[in-house]
Amino acid sequence: MSAAVQAKAASRLLLSGNEAIARGVWEAGVKVAAAYPGTPSTEMLEQISLYPDLYAEWSVNEKVSLEVAIGASMSGARAFCAMKHVGMNVASDAFMTQTLAGVVGGLVIAVADDVGLSSSQNEQDSRFWGRFAHVPVLEPADSQEAYEMVKVAFDVSEQFNTPVILRLTTRVCHVKAMVTVGEKDIRAIAGFDITQKRWVMTPNNAKAMLPKQIAREGELRKAAEASALNLVDAGSDKRVGFLTSGPAFMHVRESFPDAPVMKLGFSYPVPVEAVKAFRATVDKLVVVEETEPLVENELKAAGLQDIHGKDILPRLGELTPNVLIPAIYKLRGEEPPATSTYPKYEPFPRPPTMCPACPHMGVYYTLSRLRKRVQISGDIGCYTLGAGHPWNALDTTISMGASMGIALGMDKARSEETKDKAIVSVIGDSTFLHMGMQGLLDIVYNRGNVTTLLLDNRTTGMTGGQNHAGTGKDLNGQEAPRVDFAQLCHALGVKAERIHKVNPYQLPVLFKLIRQEIEINEPSVIITDQPCVLSEFYGKLKPYLVVDDKCTGCGNCVNVGCPAISVKKTEVIKRDGAPDLVKKFTTIDTAMCTGCHMCVESCGPKAILPAQPVAVE
Repeated sequence: MSAAVQAKAASRLLLSGNEAIARGVWEAGVKVAAAYPGTPSTEMLEQISLYPDLYAEWSVNEKVSLEVAIGASMSGARAFCAMKHVGMNVASDAFMTQTLAGVVGGLVIAVADDVGLSSSQNEQDSRFWGRFAHVPVLEPADSQEAYEMVKVAFDVSEQFNTPVILRLTTRVCHVKAMVTVGEKDIRAIAGFDITQKRWVMTPNNAKAMLPKQIAREGELRKAAEASALNLVDAGSDKRVGFLTSGPAFMHVRESFPDAPVMKLGFSYPVPVEAVKAFRATVDKLVVVEETEPLVENELKAAGLQDIHGKDILPRLGELTPNVLIPAIYKLRGEEPPATSTYPKYEPFPRPPTMCPACPHMGVYYTLSRLRKRVQISGDIGCYTLGAGHPWNALDTTISMGASMGIALGMDKARSEETKDKAIVSVIGDSTFLHMGMQGLLDIVYNRGNVTTLLLDNRTTGMTGGQNHAGTGKDLNGQEAPRVDFAQLCHALGVKAERIHKVNPYQLPVLFKLIRQEIEINEPSVIITDQPCVLSEFYGKLKPYLVVDDKCTGCGNCVNVGCPAISVKKTEVIKRDGAPDLVKKFTTIDTAMCTGCHMCVESCGPKAILPAQPVAVE
């Protein structure tokens, strides 16, 4: 159990933003919490699950997690839902309707934006959901504010009968700070009130809710104007003042400690009148917001034109001191300091790669051998790394579950250049359950000629190894029903004879099976069945080594892509009228090797053998 769970009233704990939110959720008296893992939001639910007196679950996707939270809120319980920014795209269908119906128990949705794209396929600004759905947005700048604001968010939700968005960024989610915490608020659950006109969103009932939503937004604007979450530091250097929110406030304060700053904690609706009053106290006002000019545009639309923002600051990435200092000095007509007070360190370049013995490597090694014959649609997960060196065996990656539909589109839009190529989609187990099943059903229903590689490594690998409906374990590691992927694919319409399970470490078998299925003119599914090497289900075997006297330098083992294998010597042989022959003599780091034997199966001269135990005197 974590220290955050064990803490007593008025304890001070070192917590990340995600851990602080979990503590605040518990103290707020939440009964139900649900999420789908996604960096940088994952740890919120993992920490919440450590509290024994509430219900927490990994849902199959973000939409379902929000629906679970909505059901709890309808029943009068406080409910919490967490996701990363792209997850909100998935959940938006349920979200946009619930903003009309409102809440009974407080409903808070924590959305973590990956500013700077450290682990995402795009960079979104989730504050726009507040404007789009007419709901309030709160933005903490550090762990203490994350803890406090999640509790305020539940109060705001119940006071104004609305879901509330708690918008975070990677820097808040993962940076640790000291947090003063309290005790749990014990709350009764009101129960479900059967009011069809409120909960059954037919067109007539929904229309009746619209005037209430508009009126509610007016009340929220008044609340934002007076909110204690919006703070003003008058500062002493009035040349440039800053309007900011979230962790950008920390960057502003570090860069210009004497400048006036208005920090928006209650950032939507924008408190326009309070900002106008602050603007009157400074010579110039710069709106510092990551990433889109939402506040800037709102202010300009309200008539406050004499402000700066994205005219001097970028719309992508974090607005760190290295970005802010030169821009503000230039605005003041001054030369920026020669050296920044915010050092930037360039880490040693380390391209992302798969773990030693990752079962996905065998799949991509095989696909790389068939590269001229296949067009490959990929998905979101560890296996996205198959696009990189040495495999180069992935052609597309768009969003969770998209590999299936994209593969079908490729199949239906064949050109002269691709008419003879097989279409292959690659998807992981958790992603298949998240949003891939519908794509496979569509392939079957519309008679697509697609071979699907369902890579079942029995975990949600990219986000740290969380359980899901296909692992046989729940969020707390307890035994749970486990999906049978073969039966599921058959239920979705794939013929039983076109569904195969294979051990991806058995490269000849895998190669033969893929080559067989891409020749069949109908949907087929190949399920790999070896667990992630970092999961509890993996059993490490004895490592291998390269016998130098037998190694011919063919380099086949290097092409498997295992990071435990490295080239210790190369030889270039000149050949008349032909490209140079490069021989790669390899070695295996036995401390990294887990004994999966993929490299053994790739080695023609049989130069890779089990490592002998070292005698200890």
